[in-house]
Amino acid sequence: MAERVTAFFLSPAGWLTVYLVVMNLVTFAVYGVDKWKARRQRYRVPEKTLFLLAIAGGSIGALAGMHLFHHKIRHWYFRCGIPLILIFQIVLPLLAVHLMR
Repeated sequence: MAERVTAFFLSPAGWLTVYLVVMNLVTFAVYGVDKWKARRQRYRVPEKTLFLLAIAGGSIGALAGMHLFHHKIRHWYFRCGIPLILIFQIVLPLLAVHLMR
């Protein structure tokens, strides 16, 4: 069992899994920190950064952060943009795999 787990995490799929988990945790945390800063009228995380984190693989963390922290849910470009990024991140690899067959 341990050999299978080690083999998985040394494979490209394992590296991708670790990358996506870390990116989503980081993105979720950044959304939480930005909401905390917004409530205290402190220097904010730029919206561009929030979008770039989602594009870089943290779209699930961004969606979770938006809903859990009630952050950026009034902005139409976040309400529509983040789910669209997630859809593209799911559909494009599936389409690529389908076309490679």
